[in-house]
Amino acid sequence: MSAFNSRKASSGLAAISMVVGLVPVLLLAQSAPPSALVNQRSQEALEAARAVSPHTTESALAYFEDELEAAVERASQRVWDPTAPREPSPRTPWGHPDLRGYWLNVNYVPFERPDELAGKPLYTVEEALEVFARAALVDASYDPTTVHYDYKEFGMNSWQSPMVPNLRTSLIVDPPDGKRPALTSAGRSQRTQETRVADLETRSLFERCITGNQGPPRVPSIRNYGESQIVQTPDHVLILTQVNSEVRIIPLDDRPHSPDNIRPWLGDSRGYWDDDALVVESRNFHEKRWWSRVRGAGPNLHLTERYTRVEDDLLLYEATLDDPTVWEAPWTYEIPQPKMEPPGLFEFACHEMNYGLINVMRGARTRAAEYEAEQAE
Repeated sequence: MSAFNSRKASSGLAAISMVVGLVPVLLLAQSAPPSALVNQRSQEALEAARAVSPHTTESALAYFEDELEAAVERASQRVWDPTAPREPSPRTPWGHPDLRGYWLNVNYVPFERPDELAGKPLYTVEEALEVFARAALVDASYDPTTVHYDYKEFGMNSWQSPMVPNLRTSLIVDPPDGKRPALTSAGRSQRTQETRVADLETRSLFERCITGNQGPPRVPSIRNYGESQIVQTPDHVLILTQVNSEVRIIPLDDRPHSPDNIRPWLGDSRGYWDDDALVVESRNFHEKRWWSRVRGAGPNLHLTERYTRVEDDLLLYEATLDDPTVWEAPWTYEIPQPKMEPPGLFEFACHEMNYGLINVMRGARTRAAEYEAEQAE
C-alpha cells in the first residue's frame, strides 16, 4: 500500500471510530428537549471567571487605546457613499474588468435597518463616522471571561482592518425599508428546523467544517472570517474564501447549469459580464445547505451576485436572493469590500476530527444526563 493510501485508510478508520463513539451522545441528546441542554448556571460561571481574571474590560481596552484612535482617524478619511459617481473599472490584459486581488467582507452596518431609522436609508457623513467609531469601540473591548482567541492581539479584529465607514443605514437596499421580506409558511418551517441544535446533524455546517459559512451569498463578517481572493482567466473566475479554504470555479461561457439532481454545497454557478460588473447566477444548492445570516433559504434559491470594482482598492458586492417558496418577494443587499495586501489568505485548519464538535456533543450529553436524573427524582 502506498503512503497516500495508508494515510487515507487510517483517516477513514479514525472517522468511523469518532462516529461510533458519538452514537450514545446523539441518542441521549435527542431524548431530551433542547431547553434541557442549556447551561442553566452560565451567568454564575461568568461572574466567577470575572472575579479571578487578572484583567478587566477597561484595562484590556486601555492597552489598545492608541491603536484604536489611529484606526478611527484613518477610517474617517474615507466613507463609502453609494450615490457618488464611479470611475471605470481597470481592465485585465485580455480586456475584462479586473477584479483580481484580496478582498475583505466586513462591515459595521446592520443587515436590516433598525426601526428607529425607518425612512432613513443614508446617514450623513458625521453620523456614519459616529456609528463606525462606536462600533469599533465595542469591537475593541474585551470580556475577560471569553474563552477563545483574542483576535486583537493578532491584528485581526474588524477595526484593525482596512474596512471603510458606510453611509448606508442597512446593508439591505431592496426592499426600500431595509428589511427582509416576510417568510412564507414553508420558509418559517425551514427556519425552525435550522434552530434545532440538540444533535450532531443539526449543528451548523460551519461548525461541522462542511462549509465555511461565507457563501454564496457572502454575508458581512467579523474578525478573521471575511477574507477572500479573486483569480481571473479569460474563461473563468475563481473565488477563494479564507474560511474552510473553499473555492468557487465560475465559468464565463454560455454553458447551461448542471442538471437539477446535481446539487453542490456551494450551488452551481455561471458568470457573465455586464459592463463593469461580474454577474454570477447560482442555483441547485444542496438540500441540506443553510446559512447563518439568511436562515430560511432552501435548495430552490436563485442567487444573483454582482462584483464591481468601484475604486482601485474597493470592490462592491451585491446579492439578490429570490425564492418564492421561502420569501414573499426577492431582496437585495450590498457590501463594500476593501482590498487587502498579500498574502491575504492563511490556512484554515478546520476538519471533521476537530475536538470542538466532539466536546460540544459531550457537553450536550452531560446536560441531557442531568435532565434525565432530575426527571427520575
